[in-house]
Amino acid sequence: MPSAIVTGAANGIGRATAERLAADGFAVAGLDIEPVELPGVRGMHCDMSELESFAAIVESVERELGPVEALANVAGIAVNETLADLTIAGYRRQLAVSLDGPIFLARAVGLRMAARGRGRIVNVTSVHAHHSEAAALAYGASKAGLEAATRVMAIELGPRGVLVNDVAPGFTNTRMSISEDGTNELDTEWFADVYQRYGKLPLRRAAEPPEIAATIAYLLSPANTYVTGTSVLVDGGLTATF
Repeated sequence: MPSAIVTGAANGIGRATAERLAADGFAVAGLDIEPVELPGVRGMHCDMSELESFAAIVESVERELGPVEALANVAGIAVNETLADLTIAGYRRQLAVSLDGPIFLARAVGLRMAARGRGRIVNVTSVHAHHSEAAALAYGASKAGLEAATRVMAIELGPRGVLVNDVAPGFTNTRMSISEDGTNELDTEWFADVYQRYGKLPLRRAAEPPEIAATIAYLLSPANTYVTGTSVLVDGGLTATF
């Protein structure tokens, strides 16, 4: 049985991806800083900013579950600071978790895959890699950087049998939609007016995590034999209206 690693597996898109890959026949290791409690998924503690821990984590996964043939880098955070309020700590924390971590975990896994001549990696980015909003400088920089890194990985690992892509979600019903005061942006009048009634979002609704996971699962599956080095938008048509 092939094994897979999914980061951010405790909730949201990561959880849905871990569930989907387990259902598809992978032995799944779910990595998160929070406890991962999913049937058929081996939960493992991982802080994506602790780059030095990755070698031991990957070694442990392969020892327990077998060679990793799929990696879904889903874990990420949003540090919402305007340019005027930007702090070094917030900026560095955002990039450590959402850019540095995925790159170095993909390196740790990808080089093992390349040595065996097969593997698939998906990095989860965002529409914010290309389309921005206020108070999201560090978030946008991390996602744009990860998209660029994905292309380089695809170029370098492709000749050795490893396909690397990124999936860029739009509005998705996860904890990241909830602000510090507890407001879910998907329940606001602003979202209902601009994106639903006015039609800025053609499908008139946010995605559910399993819908994003379905695209990730395809790109990580043996059925994907020729898609690499690309960014796949899963945004309900959002960016088509820009």
